Amino acid sequence: MMKLAGCELCEPALPAAWQGEKFSVILVDDAAYPGFCRVIWREHVREMSDLAQQDRLLLNEAVYQVELAVLEVMQPLKVNVASLGNVVPHLHWHVIPRYADDAHFPAPVWAQAARQTDDATLAARRALLPQLAAAITRRFTQ
Repeated sequence: MMKLAGCELCEPALPAAWQGEKFSVILVDDAAYPGFCRVIWREHVREMSDLAQQDRLLLNEAVYQVELAVLEVMQPLKVNVASLGNVVPHLHWHVIPRYADDAHFPAPVWAQAARQTDDATLAARRALLPQLAAAITRRFTQ
């Protein structure tokens, strides 16, 4: 498996909620966005077009399953799914639960914040993270 020295997604610092042979899923440590997940292709490639068709289908299914787990556990108003890679050019997808009261809604999470989400609300969402990790694991081990 090809890895690139210095690539933070070739060897993610956060432990995986689930790790398979070809991809892993991590819960991003973002205080403002509990439930923010990344689906990371384990081999160092830049684009979806770098993957064989079977791997593209596998990765798309993985993103779909993570979205379903986020919907089930976090019960957001909306889920954002994005693959940018401008800062870290390693193939990965962001799966982000969004709420009307989140700091950036309806803008992207990378925009300027419009408000501060209530601390108690964020704490309640953070309390769901063990359930989210379990739901993600369940979806990939059934």
